[in-house]
Amino acid sequence: MGFLHPLNTDVQAPERFTYPFCYEPHPLCEMAAKEVQTYIATHVEIKEDADRGKMFGVLVVECDGVNGELGFLAAYSGLLAGRNDWEYFVPPVYDAQQPDGHFKTMEREISRLSRETSSTSNASSTRGLSQDLQLWLFHQYQLLNARGESKDLVDIWQSYYNKEKLRRKFPLPPGGTGDCCAPKLLQYAYQQHLKPVCMAEFWWGQSTKEELRQHGNFYPACRGKCKPILTWMMEGLDVDDNPEMQGFPHLEVKTIYEDDNLLVVDKPSGMLSTPGRVEEYSVETVMRQRYPDAIIAHRLDMWTSGLLIVAKSLEVYHSLQEQFVKHQVKKRYIAVLEYLENLDVLEKKGRISLSLRPDPMNRPRQIVDYEHGKRAITDYEFLNENTVALYPQTGRTHQLRIHCAHPEGLGRPIKGDELYGTKADRLYLHAEQIWFRHPVTGEEMHLVSPIPFL
Repeated sequence: MGFLHPLNTDVQAPERFTYPFCYEPHPLCEMAAKEVQTYIATHVEIKEDADRGKMFGVLVVECDGVNGELGFLAAYSGLLAGRNDWEYFVPPVYDAQQPDGHFKTMEREISRLSRETSSTSNASSTRGLSQDLQLWLFHQYQLLNARGESKDLVDIWQSYYNKEKLRRKFPLPPGGTGDCCAPKLLQYAYQQHLKPVCMAEFWWGQSTKEELRQHGNFYPACRGKCKPILTWMMEGLDVDDNPEMQGFPHLEVKTIYEDDNLLVVDKPSGMLSTPGRVEEYSVETVMRQRYPDAIIAHRLDMWTSGLLIVAKSLEVYHSLQEQFVKHQVKKRYIAVLEYLENLDVLEKKGRISLSLRPDPMNRPRQIVDYEHGKRAITDYEFLNENTVALYPQTGRTHQLRIHCAHPEGLGRPIKGDELYGTKADRLYLHAEQIWFRHPVTGEEMHLVSPIPFL
């Protein structure tokens, strides 16, 4: 099998297959990824295209009937240098790129009709033809699972989103579904009777301006396109538990300030501000054990530490919210940035303005989108080469993390940012200071929290 590559090692295989949406890469996958990276680096045409930014994946497999020997398969998402037939990488689930195939033939015909007509009715007709062709294509993706069962993309999608409300929201897969690394790898393994052992995906090349990726870093499979597919394809495999469903340590919440109306507390990294879908334990639940009417006045990301204001009553909460809406609350965060070679020279002080919106295909990631995103503004001041004070003027999700990591921002991810940079022992971002007006006394309040990582 030309797509199966040997993996000569004494490293033990894991007991269960990778949960692909939240994982630490197994050493076997790291070894396989290094071999793929060497291959990319030594093949000019592949490297030139990959350098622009591409996701690659590896699947370690046990070779049936070969004394349990291990090998690995490699794949890339979408096309690579305009092709999907590179000999080192597994083939696509369905090859829609054949010049004389039905898809390409109809695509050319629809393009011809579109050029030749300008009337509204004919434009509607070509749009209908295009939608029919896309639906036809989805039906060609016959995806296997570990039991040897097969379903096409439409059936998989509608079985996954089986509730009426969800089906209306997600009636059909997005374009490109089925062409990511993971479905290609599992499909080929099942076709060749290879037993999946572990899997990982890594980014090669430049980060795109929309979604931030770091060269060589491992990333989970995308949720928007791949969650329904992989849920089906992994049926029959013994898969690791979802780490996100296992809860988190119950950490201590320190009080920085307290009176009869409110508290200011110091949230530790790794703790939710408010209850999540899975994890109930949070700053708010802890506060409500002491004060039943307590409400968190604002939020911090789970992995960000620092100051949070807690109202002891609904009246105080509404007064604080009014200050947030009018941008009367000021905050200062301290971040340690990743060290990068060949750093661009940045002004010691400045302002970053990048509009943000959620990435529906990869929640909870956010992306830069000047057309559809919401305005996000951060002022910054470098305290030394790697440490920066951040003053958010707006409060968008992951605003500080993206404004640091994005090439049009500081161009340096915050240390420990596994979404937009490289994972470490924690996210090195701390809400150090906060200024606000006391909602009852009118006193100008200024609280400070010690920085835990400096």
